[in-house]
Amino acid sequence: MVSEATAGRLIRGVWYAPQTSRAVEASLVLETGGRLTAQDEAGAALASCEFSAAEVSDRVGSIARRITFADDSVFETGDNDGIDRLLAPVAKPGSGFVHSLERFHPRLALFVVVVALLAVAIYRFAVPVLVEVAVLVTPPVVPVLLSSSTMATLDGTVFEPSKLDAETQKNIADDFRDLASVSARGSDGYTLNFREGGHIGPNAFALPDGTIVLTDELVKMANDHQTVLGVLAHEIGHVDHEHSLRQIYRAAGVTGLILLIGGDVGAGVEDILIQGSALLQLRHSRSAEAEADRFSIELMHRTGNDPLAISRFLELIRDKLGDTSDSDFLSTHPATPSRIEETRRYAEELMAAATD
Repeated sequence: MVSEATAGRLIRGVWYAPQTSRAVEASLVLETGGRLTAQDEAGAALASCEFSAAEVSDRVGSIARRITFADDSVFETGDNDGIDRLLAPVAKPGSGFVHSLERFHPRLALFVVVVALLAVAIYRFAVPVLVEVAVLVTPPVVPVLLSSSTMATLDGTVFEPSKLDAETQKNIADDFRDLASVSARGSDGYTLNFREGGHIGPNAFALPDGTIVLTDELVKMANDHQTVLGVLAHEIGHVDHEHSLRQIYRAAGVTGLILLIGGDVGAGVEDILIQGSALLQLRHSRSAEAEADRFSIELMHRTGNDPLAISRFLELIRDKLGDTSDSDFLSTHPATPSRIEETRRYAEELMAAATD
């Protein structure tokens, strides 16, 4: 039963007859007994039904409210406050929840904080798990597709054929095969490519299928055969630990990873896989770089080469390229000085243990 105080209150608006666009200036009244009635300016009833039989749209900002009667006619009004007051005695608990969130800013702020924390938790915990699952279920064709696309892009836009003499290339390639032969994939699991680096300059990088690229500029900067081998051993480590796949899968994000794992490769994920050049825009994490550094030291030591070679290369980066920052705050790579210290310490420990 609706009180007498509520009964008779009028809300101005427009009434639409069922299945037509004919609009009539009208008023809405909640009568004693809980009956909703739309009436014209003369007071004649246009539509009427019990409140329980009517549908009242939720309040969302300043959007006009719609009351749909049992005969499918509609009363529409912009007087949202009036509708709230009129229907308060008979409204369902929780109605107007969205609007209350809009108006009550502290709650909205709390909601935003909760969503932000959830997003951080997903990125911190869910994404790494999904990345590992994606790596496990990756078919062999995916690394090949990524790598061939990357090489095609680089050869067509950046690289030039290597100008290193044939003897230098042969010496490096022979010793590279010796390194690769004691790795998890074996010598057949890797392909060494010599290129003139262009604007990429002194560099070496590994692609997911075992393709490794070494630029002429790096060989000339190193000016030391063992140092070049230390860099190549580092890149073998990236391949053995599947760092590049983890890079590209992390870039795909949660949605892309779920699609990859489920086998439903949509357009967005397909672009990531086909446009393998995206790998060039991604950097290995600090932990991946440290893991590859240690791998280089171990592999060089195991094959009778100099375990300190990667340390000397990092010193070259520091001295010739000016990377002398000791801070690795918010960096995707460890600072070069700290990497030099850590690689030298680990190599010396390994060599000392071998002589005991």
